[in-house]
Amino acid sequence: MNQLFSMFIIYIALFLFGMTVMRQGLLQLQRQRVTDWIAYTVNTPLKSLIVGTIVTSLLQSSSAVMIITVGLVAAGVITFRNSVGIILGANIGTVVTLEIIAFDLSWLIFPLLITGVLFIVMRNQLLFCTGCFFFGFSSILVAVDGFEKLASPLSSLTLIYDWLLSANNIISIAGAAGILLSAVIQSSSAVTAIAMSFMNEGFLSLPSGIAIMLGANIGTCATAWLASIGGSREAKLTAYAHIWLNIAGAALFFPFIMQFSSLIEMTATAPSQQLAHAALLFNIFTSLIVLPFIKHFSRFVEWAHKRG
Repeated sequence: MNQLFSMFIIYIALFLFGMTVMRQGLLQLQRQRVTDWIAYTVNTPLKSLIVGTIVTSLLQSSSAVMIITVGLVAAGVITFRNSVGIILGANIGTVVTLEIIAFDLSWLIFPLLITGVLFIVMRNQLLFCTGCFFFGFSSILVAVDGFEKLASPLSSLTLIYDWLLSANNIISIAGAAGILLSAVIQSSSAVTAIAMSFMNEGFLSLPSGIAIMLGANIGTCATAWLASIGGSREAKLTAYAHIWLNIAGAALFFPFIMQFSSLIEMTATAPSQQLAHAALLFNIFTSLIVLPFIKHFSRFVEWAHKRG
């Protein structure tokens, strides 16, 4: 049992390592340009949403975009109200990772890994950054493949089996697990990828997988909240807005998980693809609902957190 849990933790670490290396490769190449682009193009809610979506899709991390956003708000470069649109876009953009890993791309592991290693040792910055991206992405694919291979042996353990049984019968347990794991791991993508692996092996139902995904969206808010500690009031408001948006979105969808699952089942046959599509539709729907009311939502957050 200890060996299985050790391997599981190693694969989680590998997933997070891959995300970090891939993201750093892109940031090394475009760090200042990304920051400047965010700062000078978020003067309307729609532009903010588009920028948040594109930047998060490129960096493959809503947490990284939230940290950048909180920093820009703290520095007074962008206003709190303009940051709300970026949050909405970041929630959409982060799903790109899930849509990609939902497909079986294990055949790409070695080509990407070898190419990445060769490029990383190059002195040319473009080749080095490209190598980081390939190496990081191949690490993510190794981790996802590892999750699927461990799903069956882990599920045979009494503790995990009982939890899976409870999660399938009581979806609130699955949602709570998503919140806890995402808060600890600091990556909603990693938590959802783990759920995908158990779903592919038939140990986790689609409604429970969706509940974990909704919970993971809430848990990942911890990153922005931690980044805002010690910052200005507006920076803290940005973190609070992220928390309010993800909690409200999850609360809106949670009572209708069964109906939502029935709709999602028509979009794909593979369980992992179904969960990726569910995450995409959920984030697009909730973001588009809030977008026309950003001004009112911002006022609510300011009112709810008058004392910072």
